[in-house]
Amino acid sequence: MKTKKTFVSIIFFLFFFFTAPAQKSYLAYTVKMENPEWHFFHVQLLCKGIKKDFIDFKMPSWTPGYYQRMDYAKNLQRMKATDETGRELKWEKAADNTWRVFSKNSNTVTLVYEIKTERSFVATPYVDDNRAYILPAGVFLYIDKMINHPVQVTVVPDAKWSRVATGLDSVSGKKFTYTAPDFDILYDSPFLVGNLEELYSFHIRGVKHRFIGYKLGDFDREQFILDLKRIVDAAVNVIGHVPYKHYTFIAIGPGPGGIEHLNNTTFGFNGTNLDKRENYIRTLHFLAHEYFHHYNVKRIRPIELGPFDYDKGNRTKMLWVSEGLSVYYEYLVVRRAGVSTDAELLNALRGNIIAFENKPGKRYQTLEQASYETWSDGPFGRTGDEVNKTISYYDKGPVVGLLFDFKIRQVTKNKKSLDDVMRLLYKEYYQKKKRGFTEEELKKAFESIAGTSLNEEFEYVTTTKELDYPTYFNYAGLKIDTSTLLLPAAYLGFTIREKEDSIFIATVDYESPAWNSTLRRGQQLLKINGEKATSNLLGKVISGARPGDKISLTVVVNNQPKNIEIAFDKKKDRPFITATIGDPDPLQKQILESWLKG
Repeated sequence: MKTKKTFVSIIFFLFFFFTAPAQKSYLAYTVKMENPEWHFFHVQLLCKGIKKDFIDFKMPSWTPGYYQRMDYAKNLQRMKATDETGRELKWEKAADNTWRVFSKNSNTVTLVYEIKTERSFVATPYVDDNRAYILPAGVFLYIDKMINHPVQVTVVPDAKWSRVATGLDSVSGKKFTYTAPDFDILYDSPFLVGNLEELYSFHIRGVKHRFIGYKLGDFDREQFILDLKRIVDAAVNVIGHVPYKHYTFIAIGPGPGGIEHLNNTTFGFNGTNLDKRENYIRTLHFLAHEYFHHYNVKRIRPIELGPFDYDKGNRTKMLWVSEGLSVYYEYLVVRRAGVSTDAELLNALRGNIIAFENKPGKRYQTLEQASYETWSDGPFGRTGDEVNKTISYYDKGPVVGLLFDFKIRQVTKNKKSLDDVMRLLYKEYYQKKKRGFTEEELKKAFESIAGTSLNEEFEYVTTTKELDYPTYFNYAGLKIDTSTLLLPAAYLGFTIREKEDSIFIATVDYESPAWNSTLRRGQQLLKINGEKATSNLLGKVISGARPGDKISLTVVVNNQPKNIEIAFDKKKDRPFITATIGDPDPLQKQILESWLKG
């Protein structure tokens, strides 16, 4: 009898063990912005079902899309941890961005803390009495080794605000509550909170696209959305697939910068500047760039850019693809949409060529080095004197992309183009293999489309070899003026800035007369030809000078006045003006037409 009862008990236990639902862990954030004029977010994290002796909570050191360490952890203050009974739990800083909470196997741990905000910028969280911008990487902690855990976020706006914009999916029946399948998606989905304005939505291939933001300004909104729709359509036509359920353009207010995400982008925006044609096209180029990123970097990506290391960052030599080619395509899709002209496209590329060619760093840093070293140099190169040893992949990248594109079109008799390379990378690595590509796989993809070796073109990526513009431009029936001219005006090679009634050296061109005379950025300028330095005096002296004349400056060096004499010279200039050749052959005509129209 005893044996039988024991056997039945064992069966019942096994049945219950395998059929009863396992207790699931649960993570939910609530973020408030009471007294927003104080510039703080008030955050609560509720953790259930994570029973451990201690839990390490971590703050990312950077945010994907902005390749620099941002040290968000320094802004976290007044943290407190409690268990399910309300008993306070001890914690300690285990690292600069890690808080170790001694949870003692509690079923529920609640964290509360504040995030201090200081800068209104697309890569930093910010709140004031007008709106709130929640950059998740700078606000929400994650649990170490649990980056893949689902998470829920509830936003509690200030009482005077009525709207929240984000790319996350809403939780049905819960106001301003959103869900993310993991922290990678959460960190990829900023929030904008306030009394926001929304423009007309539009659909591309049946998918809804929205434009919503803060302080949009006065402009022709109907024409703007019509043009934006055309641009999105042209970008989608490059790849031929829409990978998201909805897309949101989120304008965070006047200011610089933009960051791309899987189904949204956040960016600075000021519609009051759009009445000028150059500002209008520049803004649409910028939006096209951020939109095209949802393909190129979020899905077509170097293998290093995912999974993300939120502590150390993710170095790659291929940001010239992710960023540089996105610059190239921003120009192309705006032109192919019929929004910009041929001249505006060529002029935009000319701007990149001039910016790259006028930087001495082209002799020192390769394109792949600029990509890899952005974590220390910044996205636009180093500062101070060291800026002269770096380049920007935002400038050289699109130019090299153009050379690749024209080369592929020429060797395939215009049957293939860089578009085919992008489609191949998308289908093979994002859709099929669900991962990024290596440097070797990238080169193989280019050469498989071209049907020939592209070693010479890849040297423009891996070396500082001078770019052969005339050869490649000629493939499309274009000519480019690369001659060096001597401008007639007298040239010194420095600029100044005024600060609190003092004059300082703002910039000094590398190897200019000023540079060669030891003038450097940041030095205070005291006198010009013996008189007190002013911007008016400097302008007067320069306007009346001729090459060969001399100017005497007194500057502060090592806290001591120093006299410097500089001889005016002539400035060298390369115009890089592009035009069509007089008698293109049929292939040249075909390449140029299909390049412009897609």
